[in-house]
Amino acid sequence: MASLRRLSIQSLASGFTTARLIKQHTVISTDHMTPEIKLHLITPLCELWTGNADNIPFQDPFWAFYWPGGQAVARYILDNPQLMQGRRVLDVGSGSGACAIAAMKSGALNVTANDIDPVAATAIKMNAALNAVNIDVCKKNLVGESCDKWNCILLGDMVYDAEFTAQLLKWLRAFRCQRRLILLGDPGRQALRDIEDNCLTKVATYCLPKSACLENRGFTQACVWRFM
Repeated sequence: MASLRRLSIQSLASGFTTARLIKQHTVISTDHMTPEIKLHLITPLCELWTGNADNIPFQDPFWAFYWPGGQAVARYILDNPQLMQGRRVLDVGSGSGACAIAAMKSGALNVTANDIDPVAATAIKMNAALNAVNIDVCKKNLVGESCDKWNCILLGDMVYDAEFTAQLLKWLRAFRCQRRLILLGDPGRQALRDIEDNCLTKVATYCLPKSACLENRGFTQACVWRFM
């Protein structure tokens, strides 16, 4: 029996698009901390939930899971829409686009969802359409760039290892004197706990729903931090 990956190649050759593959292998879910937002996700209802690497038609489909830090940031934004009103928002490592969608729903002037994965870019556009919002999508690696046209930066689940976290913090520290709103969400990974300077102020803590606990190896809560 051919693997899903081989079948996906055949499907693409037959005219299937990335969007069709996403629709084929995900479900539209609201079973998360922000039920106001519909997302194409891989859940236990999907065949890929128990698939191995050979049977997955996407490479590293991080966009297909709603990670806990992103859920916390999106929930915080929806609960505090005044923070987004009139903002020009950049959602870095956007994945599913949930935080970007939450920002747009909360009154942001404009929102750019940034993810270097081209499949994620397609998923973000699909999820934005599901939620009837207009979001710009950028596939360039913006970490280290000046990003002058945005005055709000969102980062969900981006402090996943020490090396990248150091690179990220160096970038963010350059914005300290620019009065940008920078929100970071994380369930408490080691890389976050290892941050030594007091650049982060916790602004919210959320208990994760059972579905998120199932996906995230024992984490039971996620926090939102403001980078100061």
